[in-house]
Amino acid sequence: MEHIVIDSLRQLPQAADAVIAACGGSGVVAFFGEMGAGKTTLIREICARLGVTDTVTSPTFALVNHYRSDKAGDIFHFDFYRIETLEEAYDLGYDEYFDSGALCLVEWPEKIETLLPDDTLRIRIEATGPESRAVTIG
Repeated sequence: MEHIVIDSLRQLPQAADAVIAACGGSGVVAFFGEMGAGKTTLIREICARLGVTDTVTSPTFALVNHYRSDKAGDIFHFDFYRIETLEEAYDLGYDEYFDSGALCLVEWPEKIETLLPDDTLRIRIEATGPESRAVTIG
């Protein structure tokens, strides 16, 4: 496991690069953390580091956003905060995304924990102050 301390947003690129290195730019990456911990902010930085030019926002109502990267190909950004049952993830066709080999960035993975692949990279983000965060990779 790798532990990164972020004292300010200026250090966000370092954390994003560490996540990219850990996942190799593909696979399922699950972001655990309380509301406001910075999951979307870190995902936005990961996408920026991979060359995504689209606006990266949390897909709270759409459940999944699709971005394109010259460095990583297709990137799928999920937000399962609002789902009530696993059936909603099945209806979305989550498995086709997860099995595609594309980078899948998942917010609120606790809602679908039993559906995550065994090789899912787990990122834990904890707010330790107004701008500071503790990020654990692995």
